[in-house]
Amino acid sequence: MSITRSLFAAAAVALASSGAAYADPAEKLVTIVTSDNAQTQLMSMVLTAQAVEQGAEARILLCGAGGDIALADAPESATAPQPPRDASPQGLMKMLMSRGVTVEVCAIYLPGLGADQSVLLEGVGVAAPPAMAGAMLDAGTQVWSF
Repeated sequence: MSITRSLFAAAAVALASSGAAYADPAEKLVTIVTSDNAQTQLMSMVLTAQAVEQGAEARILLCGAGGDIALADAPESATAPQPPRDASPQGLMKMLMSRGVTVEVCAIYLPGLGADQSVLLEGVGVAAPPAMAGAMLDAGTQVWSF
């Protein structure tokens, strides 16, 4: 958990030192991750974690290469520690899940792999398109895409 605290502290310092004024966070956040880039995946989790720390109710949607973060047998890019705090996209995603963040893969992700939900980490679901569209359309929701 010290890695997570370090990430939060580093991000908080970066935010505070930028001198920008911040509006109240959205009540809800949907983070969509499609990138296969490990650094982009990790930063999506760092920023989502910051939003949760600031009071947002977050939900994560993983599609395409982004869905690989949710695999029980994930590629090394999703699990390898990255500088500067030796955190991984999957590790930070698991921490977010432990804090109540819903994580789902796109409805077409598993059929595209020719697999079923058994290949996913415990607690990762499959997004129902009507429910996800509703969450994204909600007036109090911010949608971030990585």
